[in-house]
Amino acid sequence: MMDAMNNQDLHDDEVIRIENVSVKFTAPSEQFNTFKEYAIRWLQHKVQHCSFLALDQVSFSVNRSEVFGIIGNNGAGKSTLLKLIARVLRPTSGRVRVRGRVAPLLELGAGFHPELSGRENVYLNGAMLGFSRSEMDRKFNGIVEFSEVGDFIDAPLRTYSSGMWARLGFSVAIDVDPDILILDEILSVGDESFQRKCLDRIAQFRDGDATILLVSHNMSLIESMCKRAVWLDHGKVMGVGDARDIVKEYRKAQKSA
Repeated sequence: MMDAMNNQDLHDDEVIRIENVSVKFTAPSEQFNTFKEYAIRWLQHKVQHCSFLALDQVSFSVNRSEVFGIIGNNGAGKSTLLKLIARVLRPTSGRVRVRGRVAPLLELGAGFHPELSGRENVYLNGAMLGFSRSEMDRKFNGIVEFSEVGDFIDAPLRTYSSGMWARLGFSVAIDVDPDILILDEILSVGDESFQRKCLDRIAQFRDGDATILLVSHNMSLIESMCKRAVWLDHGKVMGVGDARDIVKEYRKAQKSA
């Protein structure tokens, strides 16, 4: 169950608490080449399904103004966990408690529409995050300046390079003054100068009241930016604690695998 509004039992410093959370997905046990093939087999009652746990009894908490790392191999359950915190997915069991406005960069520019211009997408995403037109008017120039897309802001997004798309997505998310900022591999895009801008902006959030969840395969980044971290493996928590200690244990496990 998701308790996004009723957070009376969160401690004063807590903004996120994950309590014994499991997420079960069900999928066909065989692969179908077309939807038609699947539909025919389904009508014949010949489709077999299997279930798997993307998250299995996960528990941890995150404090206000903390940069908290989330690490693990592909398929560890990191994306599922982020979707729970971003309130776009509900757990099968357990409780997810979140206090404050969340700006999720689960995939840079994921909510953008390719046929709309950059300008239109900025305002659309602002509306989705709960901002009025006048509020977005005040934010717009800063978003465009940070993104470095220049005159392309009035061009359809389908004409953007992947880097421009990502830069605009990042610029929108960081300009909404979130209480919780979710960053999923955001520093894997853009040139070196833009990555430095991103790090500087993240540092500003870190020095303020915002809480940052940072997902990355770059262990040096996790060690340098995060105070604490959680390590996930096949949906299970392998460790929670000091980021350097968790990274050390993770690296040790990778070498012995």
